Amino acid sequence: MRALSARVLALALSLVLLTTLAAGIATVQFARAAARSEQRAELKAQASLVALQPARLVTRRGLQRVAAGLDGSLLAVVDADAAPVASSAPPGSALVAATRSAAVQAVRGADVSSATTLGGQEVLVEARPLASGGAFVLARPVNAFTRLTRDLVARILVVLLTVSAVAAVAAVLLSRRITRPLAEVAGAARRLAAGERRVPVPEQAPVEVHDVAEALRALDDALATSEGRQREFLLSISHEIRTPLTALQGYGEALADGVVTGDRVREVGAVLMAETARVERFTADLLELARLEADDFSVAVAEVDLREVAEETAVAWRARADAAGVDLRQQVPEGVRALADPRRARQVVDGLVENALRATPAGGSITLRSVRVVDRVGIAVEDTGPGLSDDDLAEAFTRGLLRERYRESRQVGTGLGLSIVTRLAGRMGGRVTAARADGGGARFALELPAA
Repeated sequence: MRALSARVLALALSLVLLTTLAAGIATVQFARAAARSEQRAELKAQASLVALQPARLVTRRGLQRVAAGLDGSLLAVVDADAAPVASSAPPGSALVAATRSAAVQAVRGADVSSATTLGGQEVLVEARPLASGGAFVLARPVNAFTRLTRDLVARILVVLLTVSAVAAVAAVLLSRRITRPLAEVAGAARRLAAGERRVPVPEQAPVEVHDVAEALRALDDALATSEGRQREFLLSISHEIRTPLTALQGYGEALADGVVTGDRVREVGAVLMAETARVERFTADLLELARLEADDFSVAVAEVDLREVAEETAVAWRARADAAGVDLRQQVPEGVRALADPRRARQVVDGLVENALRATPAGGSITLRSVRVVDRVGIAVEDTGPGLSDDDLAEAFTRGLLRERYRESRQVGTGLGLSIVTRLAGRMGGRVTAARADGGGARFALELPAA
């Protein structure tokens, strides 16, 4: 694969070469045209000069003497019948025969300026009538270049070669100037791919390259932020898992050593079950999240009655809600049907209810309502808990963020629940939105394509 610098250089040099070649061809054509015009003008001047010569020179010797000063031009004279009288060329010359047509026109009283071809070479012809009734003819083969035009062409070619050399050097410098920032951006991208962060990118660059560099810088910042959050989340998760594991190990050792006996065995067993359930919940959430991010995660979309989903959810969670002193209500009417995976839709609503139940204090309520937004329908879970701020709503589905923010002030879960439900909804072609409830609490809604 050729480097961009080589391509830019090759393109620039090709343009220089083509421009020089075109200019050279145009110069040669211009010089040829100028040479022909110059020779035509000289031949006309010679014709005017011959017309002033006395009639006594109309002999072969006189013509030869006059023709000697005409810079290689042929001089021929014809009588009133266009028959040759004398010529500075040898008798029977092909050039005399070639100019006979011009002689005939001149005998008739016309000044003739024409050209003919003889042996593949262009010949200029000038013919003038004589007062005696005849006419004379001047003819000269055209030279491609005269001395003047040769000098002009030589100078122009020197200029073209000089300009071409300068343009070639400029092309090399330009290709380096264009590709150097790109090479720096590519190097920065490779460093990012290798795991390095806060990599400097070129500041001074063409607009397009600068845009790429800015996008790379934004990607760098986003990666650094995301990885920082992941590190914090993993540290938090490891801490949370370590706590129940420590309790499990401690009580297990106590049982093994016979320290716990009698009635305390039942109490310790209950603690072990609770801590085991806590670890299991963490593990299940992590596995579910891993499955959601896999490409082979299966979703079976069908027509789903959302009222049935809401009723099943309310029945399943009512006992826990009653135990927590929270009123759980279901207000989804009949006929609300969506396209979704029934099992996954129930899993999303379960997650939203669990999240609401954790945030709602005793005496509060949780309500399941129907939602319709354009071509989407769904179930909203509203609670009367402390609610969420604007910053919370903007980042509610960022993994572990709300958990880290409120772990010291309110009851929190693993920090994975909202991340899981939003991914599940996305897999079904829907989404989960966050907003404030009318009563001041939080409102999370599952929105799915309407059936």
